[in-house]
Amino acid sequence: MALELKSVSRSVQGRAHIRPTDLMLERGTMNVLLGPTLSGKTSLMRLMAGLDVPTTGQILWNGTDVTGQRVQDRKVAMVYQQFINYPAMSVYDNIASPLRLMGKTTTEIDRAVRETADMLKLTPMLTRKPLELSGGQQQRCALARALVKGAGLVLLDEPLANLDYKLREELRVEIPRIFEASGAIFVYATTEPEEALLLGGNTATLWEGRVTQFGPTPKVYRLPTDATTARVFSDPPMNFVPVVKTGPRLDFGGLAKAPAEGAHAALPDGRYLAGFRANHVTLDKHSGDAVELPCTVAVTEITGSESFLHLRHGAEKWVGLVHGVQDLAPGTAVNVYLNPTRIYLFDADGALVAPASYALAA
Repeated sequence: MALELKSVSRSVQGRAHIRPTDLMLERGTMNVLLGPTLSGKTSLMRLMAGLDVPTTGQILWNGTDVTGQRVQDRKVAMVYQQFINYPAMSVYDNIASPLRLMGKTTTEIDRAVRETADMLKLTPMLTRKPLELSGGQQQRCALARALVKGAGLVLLDEPLANLDYKLREELRVEIPRIFEASGAIFVYATTEPEEALLLGGNTATLWEGRVTQFGPTPKVYRLPTDATTARVFSDPPMNFVPVVKTGPRLDFGGLAKAPAEGAHAALPDGRYLAGFRANHVTLDKHSGDAVELPCTVAVTEITGSESFLHLRHGAEKWVGLVHGVQDLAPGTAVNVYLNPTRIYLFDADGALVAPASYALAA
């Protein structure tokens, strides 16, 4: 069982919503669509489901072309950000409703409902109405109604976005377990890199309707093929600064220097774009090779055990995620430090030419 997209694109009134895309999603895989709002995640899901017809390309299900096939004729289930249940029905009847439409017998319906409810930990709530449930339980009910159909493709469009933090964390842990038990192809859309890392499986990063990279989630995170992917798969987005490599050194615009080691050392001399993630910025110099970068604080956001520092380094604007409560007033001059092993180098076109050393060792 596999879903294949071959050169699939979609344009509306001359505007490209999805640029030509090739994807192969295998049976029993978790596939995350990661990108900011309006990057094309929902548009791509609608093409997979058959809700929209591609402008170009083919969609194959188990090798059969289903490009023009109606959504009603496909074994597809979709759960939206705005989870929908029938308020007048019990949880049992909500889950059973698609099976009744399919003409299943009472015995078949009862067995499937109870198996799915058990998988989603809803058995004690089967007699309740949806409005008597918590937000997380209501979302599980909507998910159960999608899974009970035995769909080979389950599409989850930011299903946790409207839940509070505690419920999101609860369901983030449960969804991989549910996915493993179902054996279907799962496609999960999110704007949050952390969520993609927690879910695992494969990740496709999207930017302006284009899939920039697809592969095992940890690999896409550690080895982004270009600066756009690195920006999408970092929260806050990856910081960038122009550098010049001269022999064994990287020159940060004359304000700082770092040794060019590992993959950096093999690059020819020239201009590059250095990238580093917010959590790799520190206020303390932990090693002798650490790059010291003079900055000015623009804004400080204290989240509790960590602080986000919005920094200016010359013309560059960065964000650092540092440990502890850092109550630094706007305009404060501060030196931040960066371990050279955390630096990615990209060429003038944004292609990755030298990964960070730590990423190769992971």
